[in-house]
Amino acid sequence: MSHVRGSDFSGKGVDGRDLDGKGGEPARGMNRRQFLRTSGAGAGALALVGSGALSGCRAVAGPALATAPSVLAGGADVVVVGAGAFGVWTALYLQRMGARVTLVDMWGPGNSRSTSGDETRGVRSSYGGRELWTEWAHRSMDAWREFDREWSPRMGDPLYYTTGDLILRDTEEGMITEVRETWDQVGVPYEVLTPDEVRTRWPQIRIDGMEVALYEPGAGVVRSREACRRVASIFRQEGGVVRMARAEPGSSSGGRLNALNLNGEVDALPADRFVFALGPWFPKAFPEIMADRMRITTMGHVFYMGTPPGDYRFDYPNLPSWNFPGVTGWPSLPPDHRGFRIRAGASAHPDPDTSVRWIPEEFHDRPFDVLRERFPVIAEQPIVETRACHYESSVSRDWIIDRHPELDNVWFAGGGSAEGFKFGPLIGDLIASRALEDGRFSELDDEFRLIGLEPEQE
Repeated sequence: MSHVRGSDFSGKGVDGRDLDGKGGEPARGMNRRQFLRTSGAGAGALALVGSGALSGCRAVAGPALATAPSVLAGGADVVVVGAGAFGVWTALYLQRMGARVTLVDMWGPGNSRSTSGDETRGVRSSYGGRELWTEWAHRSMDAWREFDREWSPRMGDPLYYTTGDLILRDTEEGMITEVRETWDQVGVPYEVLTPDEVRTRWPQIRIDGMEVALYEPGAGVVRSREACRRVASIFRQEGGVVRMARAEPGSSSGGRLNALNLNGEVDALPADRFVFALGPWFPKAFPEIMADRMRITTMGHVFYMGTPPGDYRFDYPNLPSWNFPGVTGWPSLPPDHRGFRIRAGASAHPDPDTSVRWIPEEFHDRPFDVLRERFPVIAEQPIVETRACHYESSVSRDWIIDRHPELDNVWFAGGGSAEGFKFGPLIGDLIASRALEDGRFSELDDEFRLIGLEPEQE
C-alpha cells in the first residue's frame, strides 16, 4: 500500500494545499523562506504570472505585486541582456514594476543555442538537503499553472503539463532519505510506492532491481522554448522592447556603466541599470569575474524518441516524468508530440559559441542501453530529434544574483546549474527586486552573492 506524506487524506496536504499542488499557504514559522510568503516570490510572483496587462495584479496568495514598493518613480531605463528563462522573466517583472525595459539577445528568445532553448524542461522539487530550492520549485508549479490559466486561452496550448514525477532507486539510503526529509520540512505532498504499486500504475516501465519509489504528484514538464517566446511576447505586448544584437559593456564612468555596445557600435544603448543573464556565456563576457566562479565544461545530451504507432502509453497523460539513477525522461507532450524524452550522457565542450548542438552517433548507445533495460518498447523506435545544451553552474552550486563588484548599476543573474528553468516565474521577481533595490527580499540579502564565492580547491 502506498504511503502518502504531506496529506491528511482529506484531499489537502497538511499545509492546506490540495494534493495537486494548489491551495492555501502553509502556516510555518519564520525562517529563510519567509520572503516566499510575506514579500516576494510566494505572493507577488504568483500574482504577476496570473495577471495580464489589463486585468491588474491578482494575488494567488498574499499581497498583489502592484502594491510592491518601487524605486522607479516616473520610470527608468533598464536593459536585460540574455533572453533565456532568467532574462525573459526578469524583463517582464521589471516592466510591470515601472521600468522602461529593453531585452537584448544575440539570437532571440527561445533560440536553439540557449540553455533554455530545448523543447521541454522538467519541473520537480526533489532537492534533498536544499530546502530553499525545494520550496521554490514546489511553488513554481503553482506559478506555471497560474500563468497557463491566464494566458493559454488567448495565446494557445498550455505550457505546463502536470505529469507527476517518479523517482526509482534500489535503496532508501542516500537520495531517497534526503529528499523525503526535505519534502517533510517544506510540506511537499508525495507518495512512497512499493514496486508492485509502480508496476500496477505504470506497467510500461520495467523497474527490475528498484526497491523504493517516490512519487511527486504536482511535478510536471514545461514546453521550454515556447515558454521563453511566450513570456517575451507578453513583455512586448506590455510595452517592452526586444532587440536582437550582440551586446557588450560600453563606456563607464564614476563606477557606473553608461551604455552597451551593440554589434560593434559603441555606446549604442544607454540605460540607468543593466542586468546580465548570460548563462554559459558569463565566463566569456566577464572573464576576470566569472571565469573562476562558473563551470561551463559539459553539454547534456537529450534524445527524443519515436513512440509506437497507435500506442499511447508513452504519451501524456499516461506516463509520469521518471528518474532512474543517472538518467531522466518524460512522456511525449501535446500539442506537437516531439517524442518520448530521455536525458542520458554528456560530452565536453566549454565554448557555447562553437559547440555543435546535435549529438553525434558515437553517443547514441547510452540512451538505447537505458531504454532496453527500462522501456524496451521505446528501444525499438528511432531517434527523431536530439538536443545538446550547456550546463552552466556556479562553484557554489547555487544561483548568482549580485551586483558587479565595480559597477554599481550592473547586476549578474546566473548559475542555473542545469535546474534554473523551472524557477523562472519566481526568480525573475528576485532578480528584478535586486536590480531595483526595492528591499522586498531583505531576508535573502546574504544569499546568492559573489562576495566570498571562491573556486573549490582541486
